[in-house]
Amino acid sequence: MMSHQHVGIHIAGDIIMSDNPGEAIKKWRLIFGLTQTAIATKLNTSPSVISDYESGRRKFPGSRFVKKFVQALIDTDLERGGLVINLLERQLLKEKFWLAVLDMREFSEPVPVSAFLQAIEAEVLVRPPSGLDVHGYTVVDSVKLVLEVPPVEYVRLYGSTTQRAAIFTKVSTGRSPMIAIKSMSSVLSIKPAVVVLHGIKPEAVDPLAVEIAKRSYIPLAVTSLPIEKLIENLRQL
Repeated sequence: MMSHQHVGIHIAGDIIMSDNPGEAIKKWRLIFGLTQTAIATKLNTSPSVISDYESGRRKFPGSRFVKKFVQALIDTDLERGGLVINLLERQLLKEKFWLAVLDMREFSEPVPVSAFLQAIEAEVLVRPPSGLDVHGYTVVDSVKLVLEVPPVEYVRLYGSTTQRAAIFTKVSTGRSPMIAIKSMSSVLSIKPAVVVLHGIKPEAVDPLAVEIAKRSYIPLAVTSLPIEKLIENLRQL
């Protein structure tokens, strides 16, 4: 079974990516069976504040509120036995995210990022910091990710740890995955240890993708190693 963190990430992503965050907040409050008064008590605020967010009378509350709101939902449900969380976990395991995953693994021991990048014959565009280790990786088909998977699920690329590599195949410029990562990391305070763009030459990478990587302190690399060989090499680490 996945960790409660995955459920929290899903809920936060749904709120953040919603065209109407207030409605999303109300939806999740009701799913967890909480009144405005109950959630307000958990958040040390007043029911009128919750009502204003839900109705749109107040502007989007921002990442800090969303984090506290999601944690309050999870904590309350766990106190009640975790029924809603367990149902959500089972639903998430069945979702389309897995259609886009080509390979996903946690290393038994951390791997130095230099060894990781060498194994996939990657060319570095944004250098990793000294001493960085990679604890796992996820290889995804970017086309299927965009066509089949809701953006709120992108953060599931991190698996059980954020200290992992996200490898995107079939990219044209690398712009879309970096924008998605930036959006989620700014709110959820999580980001991959390194991003690798597969099947693209360094000169084809969008300058915006490189700039996002630099400003977000995310190492960025590219590789053209055949995908079967790439996965084979990674499994030998």
